[in-house]
Amino acid sequence: MLLLNGDQVRQAYPVAEAYRVMAEVMRRYSGGDVVQPVRTVLGSGRDASLFATMPCHVTGEDQSGYGLKAVLHAPGNAARGLPTHVGVVMVFDPETGQPLAMMEGAAVTALRTAAASAVATDALALPDSGNLALIGAGTQARSHLLAINEIRPLRRVRVWNRSAVRTEAFLKWARTEVDADIQLTSTPAEALRGADLVCTTVDTKEPLVGAEDLAEGVHVNAVGSSVPGKRELDSSAVASCSVFVDSREGALRESSEIARPIEEGLMRADRPLPEIGEVLLGKHPGRTRSAERTLYKSLGMAAQDVASGFAVVRAARRLGIGTETDFSC
Repeated sequence: MLLLNGDQVRQAYPVAEAYRVMAEVMRRYSGGDVVQPVRTVLGSGRDASLFATMPCHVTGEDQSGYGLKAVLHAPGNAARGLPTHVGVVMVFDPETGQPLAMMEGAAVTALRTAAASAVATDALALPDSGNLALIGAGTQARSHLLAINEIRPLRRVRVWNRSAVRTEAFLKWARTEVDADIQLTSTPAEALRGADLVCTTVDTKEPLVGAEDLAEGVHVNAVGSSVPGKRELDSSAVASCSVFVDSREGALRESSEIARPIEEGLMRADRPLPEIGEVLLGKHPGRTRSAERTLYKSLGMAAQDVASGFAVVRAARRLGIGTETDFSC
């Protein structure tokens, strides 16, 4: 079995390859070629931690097989200077069933989530969009800045985050990575003003984005709130957009951003929720008007992690990185 840490995952999985893998697996999921239950989420009731397990079987051009992600959300880690999401991705040999590899899960999650948002942005955003509002300044904000810049070269970036220290560190880093005008803002609304691209990457119960904050023709990737009870966009903002998802089944069961507007009567319960994979397959037209607001509600899927896991293993073996251990003894 191959063991890979976060740096090795990032070395083996560049942005362009992650984009390719996400586009393929989202097409295959919507085409019925993925076997995947909705994730199981367990809470102890003693604190705010959550433990999720996400198994699936993927079929792809490069490799088919079983795998899973196990991830623990530990909010207290923020005060310790540690990632709040920790876990592993495992993939199994398609022929023998032996464990093929285990890798650091946070790196896989950051890369595949941003790549999926880039796929959605490429499919839905206006061709000339390039003014990004980035809500958040953590790991996902960094990975999204790089991924979005690959498919819509950025002219302007406005960033808002609660922590001034983290925001300043993000700004210093971002200005070395992206050739764009990057500025900090004092409120989410200020960051959103005039933006035609938005990425929200904040884990929050209280929405930060309202309909009045969104410009006509904007495309939004809502990433940070991926469990019931969390929302980055309020009901009016979601209702004002054409909503697209990674998995319709997962979104209907897990997304409060979709459930609350329905409960409040702002969205019909039978409103279509097309999957990004359906847009890529030509089963849904995607954006139909230049003034249309589009929203990709990202919850993440096991298939994205497992397809990424197989891709990382292939690249790591080619690059000669990682630690091999005999797991069969």
